[in-house]
Amino acid sequence: MSWLLPSTRGVCPKTSLFLDRKYRVSMAPPPDMDDGVARAIAAFKSGNPVMIFDSDFREKETDLLWPATSATPEVIRRLRNDCGGLLFLAIGNEIGEMFGLPWLQDLHSHDSLIRENPVLGHLVTNDLQYDSRSAFTLSLNHRETYTGITDRDRALTTRRFGELSGELLDSGAGGDSALSQLGKEFRTPGHIPVCRESPGGLKTREGHTELAVSIARLAGLVPCTIGAEMLETDGDGALSLEGAMEYADRYGIPMITGDQISTAFDEKD
Repeated sequence: MSWLLPSTRGVCPKTSLFLDRKYRVSMAPPPDMDDGVARAIAAFKSGNPVMIFDSDFREKETDLLWPATSATPEVIRRLRNDCGGLLFLAIGNEIGEMFGLPWLQDLHSHDSLIRENPVLGHLVTNDLQYDSRSAFTLSLNHRETYTGITDRDRALTTRRFGELSGELLDSGAGGDSALSQLGKEFRTPGHIPVCRESPGGLKTREGHTELAVSIARLAGLVPCTIGAEMLETDGDGALSLEGAMEYADRYGIPMITGDQISTAFDEKD
C-alpha cells in the first residue's frame, strides 16, 4: 500500500508551505511531494476523512479524523461504529487561548479547588504511561442539543464549535467578546470532550491532539478536528497497524504517520 509510507523524518522531499491568515498553513504540493501526505491533505481539505498512526514509540494507535466543520450525524455515526474509542475534538492552542479553556490537569490540581474538593488531591494525574501531560480541557454541548449524546447533537456541537472558532479567529475577536459568543452557543459539561493542543504544537508534544490539529493546518482549515481512536472489534487493544491499513484500503481513506506530518512541518520551518 504505497500511500502508507514508513517513517521518513528528515528525508521527505521539500514541500512548499505558506501561512494562510494567522492560524492556518496551506500547502502547494510540488510534483515530487510525499504522495501519502499530499493525498491526505487534499482529502481533508475537501472535508473527507484521513487516518493517522501516531508512532511505534508512543501509543501505537490510529485515529480516524474529519474536519470539525464537516461533522454531520453520518460522520459521528461512522466514528462511533467503526472506531470504538473515545470521540474527541482536537483544537489548536490559539483557540484554547481565545476562549480561555483550561487544561483539566491544571484545573484539577489548583490549590483552592483541592481545598474545596479534597477528592481532587487523591485523583491527581501524575502517572501517565504515554506522556507527562493530558490534553483534555472542558467538554461541551451546544445549547440547542437535547441530551447532547445523539449523532445529531454531537454533530451540531462539533460543527458549530469549528465554525465559531474560525469566525472569531478570522475577525480577530478575543477576550470578553469571544467568551460571550462561546457562552451564547455552548455549555459545559457536555458530550464532546475537547483536547487542547500543547503550546508549540508538534515541537513540544507529538500526541494525537497535535497530529489531529496539524493535518487541519496543513489543509488550510480551522485547527479543529473531530476524531476517535480505532480499537480492535473483538479484542482488548488498539486496532493493529495492519488492521488499520486494511480499513483504509477498503474505504479509500488516506493513511499517514505522525512522522510524515512532523516532517512536513520541519520542512516548512
